[in-house]
Amino acid sequence: MTGKSVYKIKSIQILENPKFIKPILINYSEFGVEKKWEAVVTHDSVAVLLWHSQKNAFVLVKQLRATVLNKNKNNGMMYELCAGIVDKDKSNIEIAKEEILEECGYDVPLENLQKIGSFYTSVGISGTHQTIYYASCDESMRVSEGGGLHDEEIEVVYIPVNEAKSFMFDESYQKTTGVLMSFYWFFDNVMKIQ
Repeated sequence: MTGKSVYKIKSIQILENPKFIKPILINYSEFGVEKKWEAVVTHDSVAVLLWHSQKNAFVLVKQLRATVLNKNKNNGMMYELCAGIVDKDKSNIEIAKEEILEECGYDVPLENLQKIGSFYTSVGISGTHQTIYYASCDESMRVSEGGGLHDEEIEVVYIPVNEAKSFMFDESYQKTTGVLMSFYWFFDNVMKIQ
C-alpha cells in the first residue's frame, strides 16, 4: 500500500432522470415574504445500532460514500450504523431487520428490535426522515458474513464498548451523527459506562 487513495472522483454531471433522488424548487412564504429553496426529494431511511453481546462490541458498517469522497478527496470511507432506505412495501422495522441480515449477516428476530427514535437529517437539502432501532445479537444469529447485496462493498466492523467513547471523538474515523447519537443512547439506556 503506497498511501495513495484507491478512490477517485472521475467526473460530476447533472442527472437527467435520477433513480433515487428528485431535485426540486420549493416556493414558499415566510411571514408574508415569498421565498425559494432548492432541495432534493429522497427516500426516508432506517438505521440500527447493533450490539454484539458476546463480543461486547457495537457492530458498524464501513463503506465508501462518494459524497464524502467529493468533499474529502483523500478519504470517502464512513463508519455508519447498519441502514437502508425505505423503498419497499414493508414496515420500517421489517426493513431494519432485512438490513441487519444483508449488511451485517445476523438474522435478528423482529421482536428483538427496539425503536430508539426518529428525526430529520440533511434538513438544508432534503429533510429526510430516519428511524433508528436498537438490537442485540450474538454468534447464534450469524447466517453469513454480511457485506451487503450485489455491488455493495460493505465491511462489518466491531467497536468494543470500552473503546466506543474514544472512537466517537476520534476524527480520523469519519462517522455519521447517527452513530454518535445512538452510542449516547446506549450508554444512558443499556449500559452505564464511566
